[in-house]
Formats: sequence, C-alpha cells, structure tokens
Amino acid sequence: MAKQPRILVGQVAAITGGARGIGKATAQAFVREGMKVAIGDLDLAAAQATADELGGGTVAFELNVTDRESFERFAAAAEDALGPLDVLVNNAGIMQLGPFADEDDATARRMVDINVHGVLHGMKIALDRFRPRNRGHLVNVASSAGKAGYPGGATYSGTKHFVVGVSEAVRGELRDTAIEVSCVMPVVVRTELATGLGEARGVKSIRPEDVAAEIVSALKVPRFDVFVPRSVGPINQVAGILPRSGREFVARALKADQILSNIDTSARREYELRAARSEPGLEPGAEPKGLTESTGS
Repeated sequence: MAKQPRILVGQVAAITGGARGIGKATAQAFVREGMKVAIGDLDLAAAQATADELGGGTVAFELNVTDRESFERFAAAAEDALGPLDVLVNNAGIMQLGPFADEDDATARRMVDINVHGVLHGMKIALDRFRPRNRGHLVNVASSAGKAGYPGGATYSGTKHFVVGVSEAVRGELRDTAIEVSCVMPVVVRTELATGLGEARGVKSIRPEDVAAEIVSALKVPRFDVFVPRSVGPINQVAGILPRSGREFVARALKADQILSNIDTSARREYELRAARSEPGLEPGAEPKGLTESTGS
C-alpha cells in the first residue's frame, strides 16, 4: 500500500542560499504548498527581493553559512517570524572549477567552508530544534558529483561526497526517531553556478524547478536518495556494481568525465568572480586564469 503523502500546509521551512537558483525555486514551490518560508542569503538585498516576489509571508534574512553565529541568528529569526522550524534545506553552495594542481588554497578553503561547514552548521542547528520535538526534516542539497569524482571539479566533488556521507551517517543516528533526512543529488542544473557547462550523453541538464519539485515530493513521502532526474538513480545503482574500469569506461562513453573540465570559461567568468568573493571571512584567492577583472590598462 502506498504511503499517504504528508500535508505540508503550515509547515515552517528555512532555505539557505534562497535568493536565486535552486533555493529560490524551492522557496516558490514551498509557498505554493502553503508552507511558511524563510530564506537566508549572503546577499540580503537579493533575498529580500525574492521574498517580496514570492509573497505568501516569505521572510528574508542575511546569512553567512560559514559563520555558526550567523546561522544561529538566521534560525532564531526564522522561528521568531514564522514559528518552530519543521524543515531546513541546506542549499547554499559554490562551484569553482579548474585543474586541481592549479587551484589556490583560498579557493579550496572557500568551497570547503561553504559546501561542508555550511551544511554541518545547518544540520546541527536544525537538530537542536528538531530533537526536543522529535520531528523535522533535514534536506541537504548535494550533487551527482557526490557519487563520482569529476575531473576539473576535484574539490567541489570532494565537498559533495562529504555531504552525501554525512547525510547517510546522520540518517543512521536518527533511525529510531521521527526526524527525516534527505540527500538531493541533481545532475547539471540550469542556474548561474552551471554556466558554461556541457551535458553528458543521454542526461540532459534540468531546471531548478525540477529539483524543487523533487524536494517537495521527498517531504510528502520521505526518502533519503533524491536523484534528479529520477532516472539517474538506476544509473548509479548499475555503476555501483561495476568494477572501477567499467565505471570509468561508462563515464567516458557518456562524456560525463568532461562535464566540469570541458567548459566555456568566458561564459563562467562572472559567476567565478562572484564565487571568489562569497566567503567574507577569506581574502579572495588568485583569480582563475582568464577570469581576472580588467583594470582598464
């Protein structure tokens, strides 16, 4: 017998990186479901504009996910405005690309701080609120890169492997509770983060609204593995039983090994420059080759 979908009306959700992309699409989907939504973003003006656009009582707050105190303030402000937190979507993340040997330490640290520590902060802060009530749903946005290593995005792939692993472990720790954990693993999503990327054979890029729809689905009928599109799930299952040589052959045949390495760097220039300034606690590292802003000389 199929599980009865949960009713989401009235639930309170907080979304990190909610001003644009997957975060914005998810907030919009939640509002349509009758949920109360708080979006947090480093760009407060953009977050407020998104909240105003979405309506439905959506609120926006400044959030630096790498700063535990900033995340605590965000969660407290969301609850003060909307009520006890039912759902946290750890969506904030960046992806800076290039050969691993050429990557400067500041770039690597920035990705780890945002993609890893940002998720850890959110999970711990949400669980502090979920556990006393024995309910709640953690949604961690990882990537298909969390299941395989993609040349050209070594550190990014590593951070997403971490998100998958920590999500699995925490799910095990919460097995005897009513708290749910979902790990979202989309293919290339047509957002600013994916500007200049190609596509694998037979796996088309998707819209942020597609990811948002699957997150809503996972809240209604909880599941851990949230592949987007769902067809990627069976592909991962088959790949998982192949020897390494077989997996690598399939990746080459699908050109999946070129997605993060064979890119249009000029198209990515604006995103890479913004990502390089997305962690206020760090000085920008060396700009990726070909991405340095013009000095006019």
